Amino acid sequence: MITKRPSIAPQQFDDAQAAYAQVVAIYDANIGYLRDAMKRFVAGEDVGEHVRACYPYVRVHTDTVARADSRLAFGFVAGPGTYETTLTRPDLFARYYLQQFKLLLKNHSNRHVKLEVGVSGQPIPIHFSFAEHEHIEGTLSAERRLLMRDVFDLPNLAAMDDGIANGTHEPMPGEAQPLSLFTAPRVDYSLQRLRHYTGTSCEHFQKFVLFTNYQFYIDEFIKLGHELMASPSASPGDDYIAFVEPGNLVMRRVGQASVPGDAHGAPPPRLPQMPGYHLIRADGTGISMVNIGVGPANAKTITDHIAVLRPHVWLMLGHCAGLRNTQELGDYVLAHGYVREDHVLDEDLPLWVPIPPLAEVQVAIEAAVAEVTQLTGHDLKRVMRTGTVASTDNRNWELLPQRTPERRFSQSRAIALDMESATIAANGFRFRVPYGTLLCVSDKPMHGEIKLPGMANQFYRDRVDQHLRIGMRAMELLRALGVDKLHSRKLRSFTEVAFQ
Repeated sequence: MITKRPSIAPQQFDDAQAAYAQVVAIYDANIGYLRDAMKRFVAGEDVGEHVRACYPYVRVHTDTVARADSRLAFGFVAGPGTYETTLTRPDLFARYYLQQFKLLLKNHSNRHVKLEVGVSGQPIPIHFSFAEHEHIEGTLSAERRLLMRDVFDLPNLAAMDDGIANGTHEPMPGEAQPLSLFTAPRVDYSLQRLRHYTGTSCEHFQKFVLFTNYQFYIDEFIKLGHELMASPSASPGDDYIAFVEPGNLVMRRVGQASVPGDAHGAPPPRLPQMPGYHLIRADGTGISMVNIGVGPANAKTITDHIAVLRPHVWLMLGHCAGLRNTQELGDYVLAHGYVREDHVLDEDLPLWVPIPPLAEVQVAIEAAVAEVTQLTGHDLKRVMRTGTVASTDNRNWELLPQRTPERRFSQSRAIALDMESATIAANGFRFRVPYGTLLCVSDKPMHGEIKLPGMANQFYRDRVDQHLRIGMRAMELLRALGVDKLHSRKLRSFTEVAFQ
């Protein structure tokens, strides 16, 4: 029983592992204190006037401009000053924190910079202290729940905005510069939302993420995941060890032993809003896939939250309307630019900001299409066209006066239209997550070829499996490329945070 708030003095470290261990010690002590107080509160005890515990922080200070390896895109501060961020869930982010700590120490070793770790002044909201399978708040009476607001700190939205990522954050006089895009409360908030929206724990998310707007792709992903789990590893690159479905249902690969957490899984009574599925690798670099459904609001919502997990790449695989008469149903569209008529990010990322294609991602997708289709040269160009994709928030854009949308699409040189791709790419740009889009033409409404049931069914049978395999192969090629090349300088601002 921890009845007294832990008191831990700040310490400085020149070893990343030791600094990380101190983060763990502070976090565990403060979370333990909150959980114990909450349990006693639920039991009816008087736990005091106010119970507060705070997140750990990491801070660095340098007196000179960084002299880091100029090829790096992250791992060093922008210039002289003090930089700081709060941290959460060191169990989940162990690899990530250790990597960032090691890079900071390495890239500033000539100035003997140390990492300071201590207890911040940022309270941990009581809701973010609960273990995943604890639902103790639900046992409280209405009066006791109301009293909880006076006794514990609740989530404060003012402490978790995206000003750092948006480039609008201005520290107060004397306040440290940000060291990371996301503060600990912002991360915790997204971890809670991910579990709600996808029906799976954040622990299962992998570093390579596929998004789709059709359940047919998910059906194929499930089928492929089950096939892989039912057979021994067949090739050096095929080292997936588990497949996870909503409800945290874990299927281990043949020969892989289960782990204690597997037993917590159970089929959900209904699928969540944006169900997530995960093809797991031991190092976390497998593939997650989320059915975001239709529309830019869902696309923004899910990428807002997955971004805190710092994925290496996310790709959009979905259907689109072909806008050119030369396109055929089933042709692929590799986006190299976007017309943003989705409107959901206008306040966070102005429309005048270009969303550029990322060479590494573009090359990997094109190589994957060639490999899976076994087409090259002119034959490859016949089934895949590179160009601008327009994303709209108006699902019935076809019902607008025809000259209006047709003129805009023609002026933009768009070759395809959907409702999600520009949002996913723009949020990738905004959150420094490499992004890409490969769509498949499922109808051509401007040319009289609308999506009819019979046509759609045949199209799904012919294309979905191939399209998914292309997306997965592109992810494998990007994984082989390496993290340093993926997180390039293209997505970094003038005065960028040190954490990737």
